[in-house]
Amino acid sequence: MAGTRKPVVEVRRSQRRRRTVSAYRDGERVVVLIPDQFSRAEESEWVDRMLARLAAREGRLARSDDELVARANRLIDLYLGGYGAKAVPASVRWVTNQNGRWGSCTPADRSIRISHRVQDMPDWVIDYVLLHELTHLIVPSHNARFWALVGRYPKSERARGYLEGVAAASCTPVPT
Repeated sequence: MAGTRKPVVEVRRSQRRRRTVSAYRDGERVVVLIPDQFSRAEESEWVDRMLARLAAREGRLARSDDELVARANRLIDLYLGGYGAKAVPASVRWVTNQNGRWGSCTPADRSIRISHRVQDMPDWVIDYVLLHELTHLIVPSHNARFWALVGRYPKSERARGYLEGVAAASCTPVPT
């Protein structure tokens, strides 16, 4: 296929690694970590498998701002429809400079920013984070009215638990 280049792959074998295989992108290169005892055939099979997984992950991460706006509009219709224009943001976009919170909202200019860290999470978690920020357009604080509106989303509690688990696993404080 013209235009698609196979990335440079660096395979690192480890005597301590027994069964697990992992891969990550390091600039233009992909580093694949495998157990030392793997045969060349197993190595080749796992390199192909890990390249496919990375490509799938990166495809999910390529979600656009336009898709985020469409998702926001759907959530407004489903859960905040009674609030009319008050619930409609001026802008909704993915950002890469938010590492301490999942999303943020500035009610004064009606802008919403969702952290790129959320992009690879399940859709129902993305919906929760987005609905949380949309609700700030109606209620700027985290008072009882705010939580009642967020609670209209059926997977609200489950998504909060998921996000708390992610924060705990990465040893970071739980953003609100």
